Amino acid sequence: MTIDRLAPALFVLLWSTGWIVARYAAPHTEPLAFLSVRYACAAAVLLILCFAVRAAWPKRRAEWWHAVFSGVLLHGVYLGGVWWAIDVGVPTALSGLIAALQPLLTAMSAPFIVGERLTRGQWLGIVFGLLGLLIAIVPRLTALHWSEVATAVIPLAVNVVAMIAVTAGTIYQKRFLQTGDLRSTAMLQYIGALAFTLPLAWLFEDFAMTWNIHLSIALFWSVFGLSIGAIVLLLYLIRRGQVSRAASLIYLVPPAVAIEALLLFGERLSLPMIVGTAIVVIGVYLTNRPQSAVG
Repeated sequence: MTIDRLAPALFVLLWSTGWIVARYAAPHTEPLAFLSVRYACAAAVLLILCFAVRAAWPKRRAEWWHAVFSGVLLHGVYLGGVWWAIDVGVPTALSGLIAALQPLLTAMSAPFIVGERLTRGQWLGIVFGLLGLLIAIVPRLTALHWSEVATAVIPLAVNVVAMIAVTAGTIYQKRFLQTGDLRSTAMLQYIGALAFTLPLAWLFEDFAMTWNIHLSIALFWSVFGLSIGAIVLLLYLIRRGQVSRAASLIYLVPPAVAIEALLLFGERLSLPMIVGTAIVVIGVYLTNRPQSAVG
C-alpha cells in the first residue's frame, strides 16, 4: 500500500491519540502546565524548522495577529479545555465523542456565516449527532445523586466549550488565513496558545510535574507526534490534494479513541455509550458527505 493511501488514515490515527496522551499524562502533571511546556517546545522546534527551510513569514502585521489569535482558539482554548476536563474525570472516550461533534457545529454555523444552505441529509446528520451525544451523556448524569450532577456537568460543559472554540478557530482560519506558509503560521499559532495557557497555569496551578518516563513519553509524542507530525502530514495531504479524504475519515475518531482507551486504560464502554457513539458516527458521516450525494 502506497503512502498516498496510508496518509489520510494515519493523520486521523494521530489525531485520535491526542485524547490518549491527555489521559496518559494526567496522573503526572497539571494539564495547563503540561500544555504550556508542549506549546513552548513545539514553537521552538517549528521556529528552527522555519529558519532551516527558509519558510515565508506573514507580510502584514494583521496576518501575524490572525495567526496568533487562531492559535488561541485552535490550541489554547480547545486543548486546554479537553485536557482539563479529562484531568478532572471526564472519560477519554466521552471527551473524544464530544469533540467529534465539531463538524456538525461547523455545518450548523454555515447558514449564518457564509449563507450556505444545508441539505436534508446534513440536517438529519446534525439531529443524529446531538441525539447520539444525549444518549451517551444523560444516563451517566441520571445515575448520579443530585448533589453530584453540578460537579459532573461543569467538566462536560468545559469540554463542549472547547469543541465550540475549535469550531470557531477553524472558521476564523478559513476566513483570515487562506494564504501563507503553514509552517510559520503553525509556529505563530503555538505562540498564541502559549500566551493563553501560561498565565492560566501560573494563576490556577502549581506547575506540579512529576518528571518520569511516562511524562517524558507523553511530552515527546505531544510535540513530535501531534504538534509536529500531524502538521507535516497535513502539509503532505495539502500538497497531494487529499485533504478531503482525511476529512471524510474524521467520523472514525470517536470509535478509535474509545478502542484505544479500552485497550490502554481499561475504560469500558456502557451500552448507552456504544449506542451513542454509533449514532454520532452516522451523524458526522451524513453531515460530511458531498452535498450532491445527499438530500
